[in-house]
Amino acid sequence: MTSNRRSTTVERAVTSFFAAPFRARTYKRLAYLLVAFPLGLAYFVGLTVGGSVGLGLAVTWVGVPILLVTLLGATAVAGFEAKLANLLVDQDVSVPPALRPAFRRDDEGFVDALRRFLAEPTTWTSVGLAFARFAFGLVAFVVTVTAAAVLVGLLAAPFVYNDPGVAVTLGEYAIDTLPQALGVAGLGVLWLFVAANLIDLLAAAGAFLTATFLAPGDESGLWA
Repeated sequence: MTSNRRSTTVERAVTSFFAAPFRARTYKRLAYLLVAFPLGLAYFVGLTVGGSVGLGLAVTWVGVPILLVTLLGATAVAGFEAKLANLLVDQDVSVPPALRPAFRRDDEGFVDALRRFLAEPTTWTSVGLAFARFAFGLVAFVVTVTAAAVLVGLLAAPFVYNDPGVAVTLGEYAIDTLPQALGVAGLGVLWLFVAANLIDLLAAAGAFLTATFLAPGDESGLWA
């Protein structure tokens, strides 16, 4: 019985590995990785500028509303990232409570609403998420660009191996015959499957990162 389960698990893993380049899910996750760096950079710049200006002017009280706007911006970023993870990675991540309709109370004044907003844990973890997304975006950019460059280089070998202006090598070995170039292209096909699965895993890790930072405000069974 145990042997059959192991066999089924292995078969599923192998099937999933080779199916990755042909799944729409993989390309949704690739899109998730491609937008991670520009979005993360925008978050980093916005929060850094808002936070530093707000803190610098806090002694004059002018900085206080700037800091509050920065916190609101970080919360909005967290909500957007939660929806992005839901849409492109199929990860069930709840938006911060402050962005939910239930958070608003008609009988509550501004000061009380602000107090609840500042007491909400995700108000602060959203700031951490925004900075973490910058780091993740940088990693995602390096991985996707490198994986794409390796894939193109390997698959292009049969077309450029005999071009005198192009040096095709595999490690320390020069590729200068058609059989060698076809062998390199075969490695490129294998790399396609590896890269597709790497994209799947990295995007899932990014969505899990978002879910982790928003865990204090998530009422789902995963985090309850």
